[in-house]
Amino acid sequence: MYHANTVYIIGESKTSSNNAIMQQYNGFFIALVVDRVSHTIVDAECSSTINITSSFIKSIVVGKSMLDTDTVLKEVESRYFGSSQKAVMVAFKNAHIKYKQLLKELV
Repeated sequence: MYHANTVYIIGESKTSSNNAIMQQYNGFFIALVVDRVSHTIVDAECSSTINITSSFIKSIVVGKSMLDTDTVLKEVESRYFGSSQKAVMVAFKNAHIKYKQLLKELV
């Protein structure tokens, strides 16, 4: 399904204890499939209790560069107003850190 140049990365974060995502999953997770040649996010999914949440996050991140975190974070901040907004941003930053580490290992 995915090209051999792609890698799979999970970013993690916490959200408020009364958030349904936290109650169901004990954290927030964003899964990204990234083309390690172009650094483009080719697919994404996140832990959510409502399917449209994962679809909406996917629409924000797919096609963006994994190296351009500012663009993704600004778009999340200006378009996503769910109670887990900060958790989405932190999880994406966490995935970005993991991706940068992976790039160092591949050199």
